[in-house]
Order: sequence, then structure tokens, then C-alpha cells
Amino acid sequence: MTGEPLTADPPMGRVDDSAVLRSSLREPERFGEIFDAYFAEIHGYAARRLGPDAAADVASQTFLEAFRGRGRYDASRAAVRTWLYGIATNVIGKHRRAEVRGLRARERLGGVPDAGHAERVDEQVSAQGLRGRLAGAIAGLSGGDRDVLLLVALADLSHQEVAAALDIPYGTVGSRLNRARRKVREALGGTNPMRDLEDGHG
Repeated sequence: MTGEPLTADPPMGRVDDSAVLRSSLREPERFGEIFDAYFAEIHGYAARRLGPDAAADVASQTFLEAFRGRGRYDASRAAVRTWLYGIATNVIGKHRRAEVRGLRARERLGGVPDAGHAERVDEQVSAQGLRGRLAGAIAGLSGGDRDVLLLVALADLSHQEVAAALDIPYGTVGSRLNRARRKVREALGGTNPMRDLEDGHG
């Protein structure tokens, strides 16, 4: 993997997540701090991808796998939050057919993005989920392209964080994201709701 390590100083007043994770190897109960800090966020990501029915199972499986694999966590490769998104994306990958079926259903039931309001679609995707023709366009992407696009659009990860989460080269993130956006734009007749979401991230 290329790029700078994704470790950073923790926010003021917050204990370093990677230190908590390391200490949980000796004191397993400390993993509860990681769970408390990120469960709601990972649950929300799973819900927007697979719907609320599957979200609790996906989030629970994510943290179970994280707990079991915490000894393999490498702080030099990714922040804990990014690492958790990578695990969640792998768990979601086991539900690919369900995700595509759900997106197709939202395409049939949802509205059509208004080409005149494309600048607001990013916020709608994040706040309301994937609907209408946008959901159908995303359903038509390959799994890898969809993962990259939705980690950027729904989880607000930078290119570097996506590379770490998915364990793919930094350059692959850009090529997948560009391809996904092009296909979505074409499917929506030229509207580009997935505009440069990573501005200020990469």
C-alpha cells in the first residue's frame, strides 16, 4: 500500500484508539471503549447499504471480527475507525446479492434525482440513503467500485483511508472512483450526483 500512514493525533480529550486497542489484548474489557465509540457509526453505514434489517447483524459481526482480530491490527497502516470500515465492508461483501436486490427495490420505489439539484444529492445520499435512479445506477456497479464509491459518499473516507480500509493501492481507489462516477453519471443521463466528494480529503 502506498501513501503516508493514517495514524493521527487523537482529538482533544480523547484517548488514542490504537492505544486502547493494544491494551485490550491484556484487558479485553477495554475493547468496549472501541465498541462504544464506533458502533453507531458502523451500524449507520451498514443500514444505508443494506437496510435497517441487516444493519445490526452486520455491525455486530464487524465488532466480533475486530475483537477476534485485534492482535493483527497495525496502527501504521490505518486508524482504528478506518480499520473498522474495512471489516464492515468485508462483512457487507457477504451480502452482495441482498445489497443489489435492495438497491433495485429502492430504484423501483424511490424518486428520480432532479438534474437541477445535483449539487444537493451528496447530502441526500448521506442523510436519506440511496433512492430512485441513483440506487439503480449504484446497483449496476461492480462490487469493488461500489465499495469505493460508498466509502467515500457514506463514510466520508479519504482516498488514503479507503485504500487502507480495502487494502488496495492508493491509485486503484482513484481509478475505481472515477469509473463508478462515470457509470453513475451515464446511468442518470449526465447528472453527476456523486461529485467530487473527496475534495479536501485526498
